[in-house]
Amino acid sequence: MDYGKTAAGVLAGVGGGDNVASVVHCATRLRFELKDTAKADPDAIRSIPGVITTAEAGGQFQVVIGNEVPEVYAEIAKTTGGAPGERRSKQRDDAAKPNVFNRFIAMISALFSPLLWVLAAAGLLKALLSASVAFGWIDSTTTTYAMLNAISDGFFYFLPVILAVTAAKYFEANQMTSMAMAAALVYPAIVALDGQPDVSFFGIPVVMVSYVSSVIPVIIMVWLQSHVERFLYAKLHSSIRRLFTPMIVLLLLVSLTFLVIGPLANAVSSGLAAGIGWLFDYVPALGGAITGGLWQVFVIFGVHWGIIPLMIVEFQENGNVALLAPIFAAVLAQAGAVLGVLVRTRSKQLRALSAPAAISAFLAGVTEPAIYGINLPLKRPFAFGIVGGAVGGAIIAAGGITANAFVLASGLSLPVLFGSGSVWVLLTALAVSIVVPFVLVLVFGFTDRVDDAPVTASPDLQVVSPLDGTAVPLSQVPDAAFADGSLGQGIAIVPTGGTLFAPVAGEVVAVFPTGHAIGIRSEDGVEILIHIGINTVELGGEHFSVTTEKGATVAAGDVLVEFDTAAIAAAGYDLTTPIIVTNDDAFPTIGSPASGAIRHGDPLYLAIASEAAAAR
Repeated sequence: MDYGKTAAGVLAGVGGGDNVASVVHCATRLRFELKDTAKADPDAIRSIPGVITTAEAGGQFQVVIGNEVPEVYAEIAKTTGGAPGERRSKQRDDAAKPNVFNRFIAMISALFSPLLWVLAAAGLLKALLSASVAFGWIDSTTTTYAMLNAISDGFFYFLPVILAVTAAKYFEANQMTSMAMAAALVYPAIVALDGQPDVSFFGIPVVMVSYVSSVIPVIIMVWLQSHVERFLYAKLHSSIRRLFTPMIVLLLLVSLTFLVIGPLANAVSSGLAAGIGWLFDYVPALGGAITGGLWQVFVIFGVHWGIIPLMIVEFQENGNVALLAPIFAAVLAQAGAVLGVLVRTRSKQLRALSAPAAISAFLAGVTEPAIYGINLPLKRPFAFGIVGGAVGGAIIAAGGITANAFVLASGLSLPVLFGSGSVWVLLTALAVSIVVPFVLVLVFGFTDRVDDAPVTASPDLQVVSPLDGTAVPLSQVPDAAFADGSLGQGIAIVPTGGTLFAPVAGEVVAVFPTGHAIGIRSEDGVEILIHIGINTVELGGEHFSVTTEKGATVAAGDVLVEFDTAAIAAAGYDLTTPIIVTNDDAFPTIGSPASGAIRHGDPLYLAIASEAAAAR
């Protein structure tokens, strides 16, 4: 994947950087909060190399990338000038805000997604250390064990301090103050008071609870901090506010947490853990079937983030995670369904997609390529995966199997399930999770995909000018993503007329809602993007009139868009229009580029096919 090109394409597809209120990423997705969701073009984004699919859930516009999402996020951060995850929308009306549930999911995603991989890595280390002790490979009384335990458990122990950082970013509070408050909660002398009788604060009785690995108290505390800080900064004189604001916040909110927030949050945590425990103690098969069957559905809609804190709370209270164990069945079931597709399909293209998707799901637990690329589009395999996950999850829960650490469910993290329940029951459940959907796919099948006809690319595919104007090199385009060829090779035209014509015969594959950009795939396989002007997405469609639609078949010279050049220029926008080839894997270079004055229909450049494409 070309991370820069993918990032630039995604950013353009969501309406440009100015339309992004905030963006964070989780294990596999970019999660955008957009100022105007109407400016996003999901179809155009899904056509970008490296993008698996898009989704809208939890008040967010989500772009599914897969394992390489951190690299794409980093490129977006460069383009937007810093840390876009720290920028939150202050321009939307209250009426435009998502509902309470969506806002909660967005908050949980923002707080926990930066921690997810480290949580999973530390959890896997804890599981491996626990297994090493159980098998007698390491003596738990040695200093070696103590050091390894610190390596694997330190992140969990100081989780409130770490969570204070992400909470401060989300709630726009002072990070250092947030960390100082959280540090007080896990201070050794405070930890030693847990369970001690007759604890008081200035004579006020305190029900002291453990804040080690806790989640709820620090989130509430930092949320309150953000409001108190804004109040104090508005009321205190500038000469003293920088000193007295953190001092007052520390004294007030840490004291309030010891007296009120902590005991109440502990009661909530204990209640949630008890509820989960009741379900898995008294009707474990039902709990396992629901979790194993519906987990991937939760993932699709992005609401699984609301469950992750419950797992951490359960681990803090009980030392194990019953909710997590059936998720292994859910993940492996989708992988089993993909294996069924791999065996049954006659499509070379589908087989090529299925093999890496199955490996990703089995080993890394990343199921997005399997779900969005194969199972969900084919429908039946996804449904069979749900069945396999429900059956396997029910067996796991009924067998009393729990996870002894928080991890991302995958084949590599299976050691966290050892040590509770029967190993044979676990192996049986995992085998059932894989075999049931695999067999169902083989027996009942699916509507097989027919391979696309091979591309008959020639070395010199002529692209004609879609505009009247002056042809200039891409390097003269006042936009770095176009100028350096990151988005594809081609040239640009400074238009003198307001009509955009088709540069090739083919299919319209993308029409941006704002009318400022069109994507066409030629009959020979050349994919061309025409972007009228620079940053013209900001016009929101004003001064553009699209005369075609996605899926339309056009001939070279057909009218695609009418636009008002005078009005656009008067609004302060540069009309330089790049015409680029976006599938540069097949057509990496251009030849015979035009320059100077040009009319629509005149030769613009040749799209030169790669050797592999030309040979097909």
